[in-house]
Amino acid sequence: MPRTHPVYPNLVVFEHPLIQHKMSWIRDETTGHRPFRALLAQIAGLMVFEVTRSFPTAPVTIRTPLEETEAHRLSATITVVPILRSGLGMVEGVLSIMPEARVGHLGLARDEQTLEPIAYLKKLPKGLDAGPVVVVDPMLATGGSASAAITTLREAGARDLRLICLVAAPEGVRRMLRDHPDVMIYAAALDRAITERGFIVPGLGDAGDRMYGTV
Repeated sequence: MPRTHPVYPNLVVFEHPLIQHKMSWIRDETTGHRPFRALLAQIAGLMVFEVTRSFPTAPVTIRTPLEETEAHRLSATITVVPILRSGLGMVEGVLSIMPEARVGHLGLARDEQTLEPIAYLKKLPKGLDAGPVVVVDPMLATGGSASAAITTLREAGARDLRLICLVAAPEGVRRMLRDHPDVMIYAAALDRAITERGFIVPGLGDAGDRMYGTV
């Protein structure tokens, strides 16, 4: 069972052997865009299983082919919000586990004057306060986009938020801890640092380019 990071109380890093095996392939520079997309979805699906551990359920009475019995079903409305564009690659994996989840879309770009992220696309379901909102983005580098996304979703009514990423940098984790200390981050790896250009090292390169073959 994943545990909270000893240094960062807002971070859980997955050490599951299957996730780490797939991470070795998605990091590999020789992995092409087709297997990269498949790995991205697979890892997201494996991670969301644990991320949803605290989701509320309610008892329901059902009938099996043999008799009536009590079961449990998710009792809240779940929303998944990818940060475009690379976050789209994680949605399929999440929906393979939670097909009943709603999907919003949030596109962010950097303002050349302020250097801060601004939303160029915001298409969100209504009633975000009806249940957990899971934000997905493969990379948490500086944390600017993730923080802006969480702020935007809070303004839209979201209350229960969590972030799934494949690779996180300490700088991004600290930014999120400063801006949104109540939002838990779930990552497959905590890498060393970010470069002057904002790339995570060792990282996996530009996830969007590798996913769509635009390298």
